[in-house]
Amino acid sequence: MRLSCSARNKLLALSSSLLLLAMWQLLALALHSPTLPTPAKVGHSFWQATVSGELPYHLGATLLRLLASFGIAMLLGCAIGILLGKNQTLNAFFDNWLVMFLNIPALVTIILCYIWFGLEESSAILAVVINKLPNVIVTIREGARSLDKDLLEMAQSYRFGKRKTFVHVIWPQLHPFVMAATRSGLALIWKIILVVELLGRSNGMGYQLHIFFQLFDVAGLLAYSFAFIAIIQLIELTILKPMDRKIQRWRR
Repeated sequence: MRLSCSARNKLLALSSSLLLLAMWQLLALALHSPTLPTPAKVGHSFWQATVSGELPYHLGATLLRLLASFGIAMLLGCAIGILLGKNQTLNAFFDNWLVMFLNIPALVTIILCYIWFGLEESSAILAVVINKLPNVIVTIREGARSLDKDLLEMAQSYRFGKRKTFVHVIWPQLHPFVMAATRSGLALIWKIILVVELLGRSNGMGYQLHIFFQLFDVAGLLAYSFAFIAIIQLIELTILKPMDRKIQRWRR
């Protein structure tokens, strides 16, 4: 029986995951070191942290910060990116600002926000937004620059309103850039949040990972890390990919 392309890809993904687990297990047994626990030990640590409520509590705190900072960065970044992409004067004026903010280390921004505004939740969110915002602006700006002028002129000649032009002409062209900013944003922003929590928060994944580091608890560290990675993968599979397929139907 011949497998479909989708079924074959799922089988390959499952085989790859099982191979990785087998290699991890063999390496852990060969080294027999507390610095590399077996998958079973990591799974046991994950189960204990979940049952005790510690993992859901710290994971929830980090996810709330992620949603708040990610939402703010995407909304502001898309608006500013479109504005700079369509206005050459503004783009020339603010281009050096973007380059500067893109090259400021995340750690410096986090420390400065805590020093200037105190060890507050708003300071943590602001630090994450500042670190993510330039990346979104640059990505969306390039998308706005690449808009097809012929299509825009066609929409204008057919007297499309602003809303109709955006929905049927601009958004389909911008969508790949928005998705690129979204996916790269999720990958980048949670790493920044961990540093923010490690330096100035009393809860969250970063705070807990710092405790595991002090205790040299590698099993706990891996259990918390894999839990968060699983959540991000779930967001990708249940939200981003279905939304991407739905919006990209016009290409078929």
